[in-house]
Amino acid sequence: MTNGWQEVPLGKVLKRADRFEKKDEMQTYHFAGTYSFARGIFAGEVKEGSTFGLDRIQRIKKGDFIYCKIMAWEGAFGIAPEKVDNCVMSGAFVAYEVDQTQIYPKFLDYYFKQEPVWKSVGSQSTGTNVRRRSLHPDHFEKATIPFPPLDEQYRIVERIEALAARIAKVESLRDDADMETEALLASGTRKIFDKHSWKMFSIEELVGRENLKNGKSLKSDEQPSEVSCLRISAMRNGKIDCTDTKPISMTIEDAKQYRVKLNDVFIVRGNGSKELVGRAGLIGECKNIVIFPDLFIKVPLDETKILPTFFVAWWNSPVMREKIVDLAKTTSGIWKINQGHIASCEIPVPPLDEQQRIVAYLDSVQARLVSLRVLQSATGEELSALLPSVLDRAFKGEL
Repeated sequence: MTNGWQEVPLGKVLKRADRFEKKDEMQTYHFAGTYSFARGIFAGEVKEGSTFGLDRIQRIKKGDFIYCKIMAWEGAFGIAPEKVDNCVMSGAFVAYEVDQTQIYPKFLDYYFKQEPVWKSVGSQSTGTNVRRRSLHPDHFEKATIPFPPLDEQYRIVERIEALAARIAKVESLRDDADMETEALLASGTRKIFDKHSWKMFSIEELVGRENLKNGKSLKSDEQPSEVSCLRISAMRNGKIDCTDTKPISMTIEDAKQYRVKLNDVFIVRGNGSKELVGRAGLIGECKNIVIFPDLFIKVPLDETKILPTFFVAWWNSPVMREKIVDLAKTTSGIWKINQGHIASCEIPVPPLDEQQRIVAYLDSVQARLVSLRVLQSATGEELSALLPSVLDRAFKGEL
């Protein structure tokens, strides 16, 4: 017992609803489902009876306690909210009416949001297929729950929700700070690049359209290989991580024309993501034989005229991003740019010492933002641990 509370089987406070009905092929049904990790019940697809193969479906009501038999081991438990009232589910789910004269539904819901609880209950699932193990209702109903008096249940839930609201407020403030951090860098970059008197040159004038080079990409090879190809995910915040690669079947000789070297500049040609398409990145040190994929376009710069670091800073600036967004979207909704788009874009070319000064300033701003993000990440981890801690204390009778 916890703090003098009894432990009672769930079958004492829950009653199987069993609201099954024969499917009508002419009727429309709104399905509901359960999220994993005790994140609750959601409203899903609307389907015509003639479009799905179930012979019977079951109705669920607001306030039902529901779990998915084949996903119980992954925490598929929750109380049905109002938005799923009168929705339907298949027989893979078990719905229970909650005896509210004995147990407060929110108390039950919060109890199952504890990872140790849903893991323990879900561990009673049986079956030979790991991902299709099933929790039989008889086993579920034998699991126990701490059972304080009803008025104490209400008090505990009120206390949990007050603390949860405070945690949510702090999380919201942290998210706001994160957005402000991003805006700070964008603002600093825009101030430099938005209005200037430097001479503009098209990329075609600087490097020649014919010198913009598409990369090579082959199927991944699980066998050991001397040659690796960069992944799209290697492009991060203006830098390209040479360790983020996949092995490919290619000879060293064939790889020569696609091999990357320190301070090479590449632009992401397209992969369907608005956030990544058109981003420029700078290659770091590569110890192995690494080539660039066909979704990268190499920009061979004359470093006596324009620094690679300056090019990347300009290309990724808010001013340039707005132009890239206009260029990149196709009629199919896929984001994609080509050599022609890149060649037509213009870039300012201030004196080299001015380029160095601008890059140094932006690097210092970026370094401050990285420090802020490290602090914010640590705060986020602490916040994530707070609610489980609150729930643990609540169900030990310590709130």
